[in-house]
Amino acid sequence: MSRAIQGPSAGSQRSVETLVSKLRRRQVVGSRDAALETVLVLRQVVSRAKFSNIDQLVAIIRSVGKRLVEAQPKEHTVGNTVRKVLHHIREEYNTASKGTAASSSKTTYTISNFVLQGQPRKQNVAPKSEATISLKEDDPDDPDSFSRALKPVLMEAIQDVLDELETVYDNVSKNAKDHIHSDEIILTLGHSRTVESFLKQAAHSRSFTVIVAETGPSYKGHEMAKSLSSAGISTFLVPDSSIYAIMSRVNKVIIGAHAILANGGMFAITGSLLAATAARVHSTPIVVCAGQFKFTPLWNLYHDFGALDFADPSSVLGFEEGSLVDKVDVLNPYYDYVGPELVDVFITNDGDHPPSSVYRLIKESYDDDDHEL
Repeated sequence: MSRAIQGPSAGSQRSVETLVSKLRRRQVVGSRDAALETVLVLRQVVSRAKFSNIDQLVAIIRSVGKRLVEAQPKEHTVGNTVRKVLHHIREEYNTASKGTAASSSKTTYTISNFVLQGQPRKQNVAPKSEATISLKEDDPDDPDSFSRALKPVLMEAIQDVLDELETVYDNVSKNAKDHIHSDEIILTLGHSRTVESFLKQAAHSRSFTVIVAETGPSYKGHEMAKSLSSAGISTFLVPDSSIYAIMSRVNKVIIGAHAILANGGMFAITGSLLAATAARVHSTPIVVCAGQFKFTPLWNLYHDFGALDFADPSSVLGFEEGSLVDKVDVLNPYYDYVGPELVDVFITNDGDHPPSSVYRLIKESYDDDDHEL
């Protein structure tokens, strides 16, 4: 008889609650940092978990993932990372149990399976371990035998996710010189570390100029301009109000993303919609640099402001304005929603993709059962 489904161990539970607290207080901010913290917590949960079949392990991880996502729904990469880990765990389990699930899925004739078989990707590579692990689920004599046999393989799978996150900047930037040509004028805004790494990598073999918009009221563009200038890149800092005026001189717009949705749209730093709309009017290509861990199986079902995060309005209109504060409502959106029709290409750590391919990539990266944690 199988044991009742248990939650994470006491030590793992403390780690989960610590991360929940950090997410709620916005002590962990940014897509990659949130994803890294999530992987480290999940690795600890799996290493200490007690389970006698795969369903119990999946239930434990899903419960932890739901807790983390509810703590900060705006950090979409937390949920993406949980889904990615679950996908790898099921994959390793299917491989360890002689691939019975994989063989049965090939006999199911659906459009999604047809697409997946016609577009083999890195998720379909052969497993690392050639030897098949002997698995016995719900063993009454030794309930922990299943977890002991499977854990080493699962830890390798989680390490793969961690390695992907740690090398994402390098992998996104490796083909930068193919996208940026000599004497081009590039427009960017905000301070995306992915875009920063991309531009610096291209500067090793190309000479170009970067125009950085200030991106008020956070003015993160100042940090970006300073960093690019110190790397020897010709850089100009301009106010956001100049974006449309200078767009006719710009060859390419390169921006980052906070989250990329299943329809090919994305959430990006406020001001991105302004830049993307101006670029579309001038037929200027819009390139988005982002790791594949930002692909989110969600759709923007609301109006343009329905799912965005809002920052402190005092940076736009402070209380020192006195009587004016009582007469106006100030909105300070932190992210813009940029529709797929405004984006030309996504440059990821797994190649370049048009917005129309995002749904297929999400289908390959996550299991359908995990879209709702």
